[in-house]
Amino acid sequence: MNKITAAITGVQGYLPEDVLSNEDLTKMVDTSDEWITTRTGIKERRIMKNGASSDMAAQAVMKLLQKKNIDPLEIELVILASVTPDYLFPSTANVLCDKLGMTNAWGFDLSAACSGFLFALTTATQFIENGRYKKVLVVGVDKMSSIVDYTDRTTCVIFGDGAGVVLLEPNEEGLGIQDHILRTDGSGREFLIQPGGGSANPSTFETVEKKMHFVKQEGLQVFKFAVTKMADVSAEIMEKNNLSSDDVAWLVPHQANLRIIDATASRMGLSTDKVMINIQKYGNTTAATLPLCLWDYESQLKKGDNIILSAFGGGFTWGAILIKWAYNS
Repeated sequence: MNKITAAITGVQGYLPEDVLSNEDLTKMVDTSDEWITTRTGIKERRIMKNGASSDMAAQAVMKLLQKKNIDPLEIELVILASVTPDYLFPSTANVLCDKLGMTNAWGFDLSAACSGFLFALTTATQFIENGRYKKVLVVGVDKMSSIVDYTDRTTCVIFGDGAGVVLLEPNEEGLGIQDHILRTDGSGREFLIQPGGGSANPSTFETVEKKMHFVKQEGLQVFKFAVTKMADVSAEIMEKNNLSSDDVAWLVPHQANLRIIDATASRMGLSTDKVMINIQKYGNTTAATLPLCLWDYESQLKKGDNIILSAFGGGFTWGAILIKWAYNS
């Protein structure tokens, strides 16, 4: 019997209809389209005005199940990556399963900031490889507008809302997830954090007044770490698997900042035509950026393509996954 690997066999995304452009932001904070574009590469982002993270996730998952002609009862496990869950508990994965009738599945949330999808995908892979399950959903979703201070120009220009999902199934052709390198460094938490609402700073009138329930970021420190770590781990997974730049069909980088994306591609020796970029349209949707990229570029992916997913997130978290794409669209 051939070794079982976990392969992505379908991908879907969902984006809210409402667009928040750079021009819109100039009316809210002291900024300009030029300032935002040159520093981030972002031109606009989507904002969900009504609803929760589970609503975006439900739209993405529903469309994927329809596309793949899969009954919700066939799904056995849902792992959902997010830093903007509907509630602290129950988990958003639990709510999602209820909304879509996936009553045979169990699920849980995973929190690793912008690296959340990488961590969730690696976790889900184990359940396929050990033969336990045959249909697993990995969701990346964030309603970042719910934790962004729209009077803080250092953060409000960066983030958007969105959801993406992939279906994982067993493969015996050697396709699918090949390798991963994941890292964490909790000493970076002071530079990118949502300080209020947890057990360290429970919700009070004071935490609300101090705006502790919004994202806080020291941009320069985060940028310095992200440029180094994301580029390093992407080059490391290539070296570990004896891949040259010619062997890599696509880099799927976390969409946080165009300069970080460019630095990572340069370190890997990849030309821009091998790099998935949609940051200009959606901004940083945190855990949703990687599956949204796969969704946007799905029609260009070919069976057997070597694809590297790479991300860096608050806390800090970072990593890379090597995938051999399993299907032609």
